[in-house]
Amino acid sequence: MYTLRIHEHGGPEVFREEALELPAPSRGEVRLRHTAIGLNYIETYQRTGLYPVTLPAILGGEAAGVVETVAEGVTDVAVGDRVAYAAAPSGAYASARNIAADRLVRLPTEIDDDVAAAMMLKGMTAEYLLRRTFPVQPGQTIVVHAAAGGVGLILCQWARSLGATVIGTVGDEAKATLARSHGCAHTILYRTENVAARVRELTSGRGVPVVYDSVGRDTFVGSLDSLAPRGMLVSFGNASGVPPAVDLRQLAQRGSLYVTRPTLFTYVATRDELLSSAAALFDIVRSGAVKIEVRQRFALRDVANAHRALESRATVGASILVP
Repeated sequence: MYTLRIHEHGGPEVFREEALELPAPSRGEVRLRHTAIGLNYIETYQRTGLYPVTLPAILGGEAAGVVETVAEGVTDVAVGDRVAYAAAPSGAYASARNIAADRLVRLPTEIDDDVAAAMMLKGMTAEYLLRRTFPVQPGQTIVVHAAAGGVGLILCQWARSLGATVIGTVGDEAKATLARSHGCAHTILYRTENVAARVRELTSGRGVPVVYDSVGRDTFVGSLDSLAPRGMLVSFGNASGVPPAVDLRQLAQRGSLYVTRPTLFTYVATRDELLSSAAALFDIVRSGAVKIEVRQRFALRDVANAHRALESRATVGASILVP
């Protein structure tokens, strides 16, 4: 067994490969052998210290694998089960780990391990954003930033299946083509176009009821300016940096706007919420309305280069690490 661990915050070079010795699982835990590990932008924040973690640390909160050992008190899964998890304590950047059984979800036979590792965190994020943070209704027009990213591609497809018209922002024409093939009715090249002005143009001046923004600092003001009166800005990531502080008077002046900063962790805090969110994700994927495509695979031992690719925005869609 081995892991890629960090002992200090910094660039991708801080990862160190180390042998891993795991104790026997404690009561309520299982030993899980990873078969595929999700790669998510939040892990670059943890590595750099933007989101500080206790050092030394094994990053990663999403993976799929096979249960090898169960401790006393485990009733949710059994030895040999194919399972996946997301929104779990860090520790996925390893060939195996001990983990609480109540954070695991059994995988349907139709969903393979690579797809599961690529979709659990991103897909359950899309679920709570679209169905619980701002429940999207048929006929609404919405904005999704980073529409060609891992979460973005799922958001666009799922929103389209709900009957929404999706405006997606992207960095280049290749990503625009990808976003349009995954549910975007309109794309905006944020590097060369004024996003808010284009949104107003596409909505006959009205603006949209919701903007889903994982970019942060670079898009924050434009997101506010894209909203219709009483619209909601859902800020769920900081890919370009932390958004500026909000002067609440600006929300009033722009039309009694709402701003929220949700996280998946609070939306799947209980076992029932976790299972409900995962079930909705499995259903939408099995229906064919949302297709999960693993577009980049990196060896776990090559995690430094995987992080470089993420931070340079060289990736599209979902990426995984393979132990």
